[in-house]
Amino acid sequence: MDLQLGGKHVLITGGSKGIGLACAQGFLREGATVSLVSRNSAHLDAALSLLKAQQPASAGRVALVAADLRRPEQALQALEQAEAAHGAVDVLVNSAGAAQRTVPDELDAQAWHDAMDAKFFTYIHMTDPVAKRMGARGAGAIVNVIGAGGKTPSAHHLPGGAANAALMLVSAGLAAAYGPRGVRVNAVNPGATVTDRLKSGLEVAARMGRIPVEEALRRASQDVPLGRLAQPEEVANVVLFLASPCASYVTGAQVSMDGAARPMVV
Repeated sequence: MDLQLGGKHVLITGGSKGIGLACAQGFLREGATVSLVSRNSAHLDAALSLLKAQQPASAGRVALVAADLRRPEQALQALEQAEAAHGAVDVLVNSAGAAQRTVPDELDAQAWHDAMDAKFFTYIHMTDPVAKRMGARGAGAIVNVIGAGGKTPSAHHLPGGAANAALMLVSAGLAAAYGPRGVRVNAVNPGATVTDRLKSGLEVAARMGRIPVEEALRRASQDVPLGRLAQPEEVANVVLFLASPCASYVTGAQVSMDGAARPMVV
C-alpha cells in the first residue's frame, strides 16, 4: 500500500531510539523527510549513522535537533529549527520521554511531578505550537505514542500511568478541537515493547515480585496471548498508517497494541 507520505515533513520527538527511531526508518522508506528531536546529541548522531547505513540515499532528508522538551522554550526552538531545515511540519509523532517506574512505597511528591514533566509536558510543549500551526494551514496529523499504562494501572507505574491517561484525554480532546481545521490527532498505546526502556521496567517488576529479571521477562511474555512482546517496528507501522492520508477519516482514536494482554471494549 502506498501511504502517500512522500515529500511530507515528519517531526519525531524521541526520534533517536526505540519506537521513535523505528518510526523514522519507516517514514524515510516511504519517501518522507524527518526531523529527529532528542535531548542527547550523541544519541541523535548514532541514530543518523544508523539511518545512513540502512538507507544511504535518505541522508539529506534527515535533520537533527537537540532539545529538552520539558522546557517549553526549547520545544519551540526545536520546532523553529526543524521548519527552517525542512519547511512546515505535516506530521508530528510524539515519542519522547518516559516516566521512571517506581515501587509504590518509594514514591514521593517529586516522583509524581517528575513523571508529568518527563511524559506529559514533553508531549504538550511540542503539540501545542504544532497543532496551532497545522490548524492555521488547514491540514496536519499528530500521532501520540503513549502506552497501555494509561488504561490499565500497574503498581510500579502509577505516576507514568497517570501521565499516560492525561495524554489520552488530551489526544481525544485535541482531535475534537482541531478536526474542523483539518488536523487529525490519534494515539497509539503499546504494551511492553522490546526497547531500552523495557529493561528498567522489568527490573522494578522483578524487585516487587522478588524474582530474577529473566523470570519477569518470561512472565511478561507469557501474559500476552500472542506469546511475545512487541517489536518497535510493529508499533511504527501503525503510527505510519495513522499519520498517512490512508487514515483520512481516523481521528480521536486510541489504538491499543498490547497483543490482547488486557482485552477491553473501550
